[in-house]
Amino acid sequence: MAEILAENLSGKDVMGTDGTEIGSLYNITMDISSGTLYNLVIDPAESLRNTDFEYTDQGRLLIPVERVKAVKDHMIVNR
Repeated sequence: MAEILAENLSGKDVMGTDGTEIGSLYNITMDISSGTLYNLVIDPAESLRNTDFEYTDQGRLLIPVERVKAVKDHMIVNR
């Protein structure tokens, strides 16, 4: 995947590979010492139902970065 600046991702809509609207990107978790990215932190869409993603205590979704398939107008993640 090509390099993308984090500032260009903030607030980007996230969709599933099945076309489901998942929400919008809130943040990304990473290991500060190695720079390894771990999870997308997503503000879930109100219409989102039946997901197997983990939730934070604040109700946001945690989606492993390995599930990102594409980043264009939307971020596409494997459901």
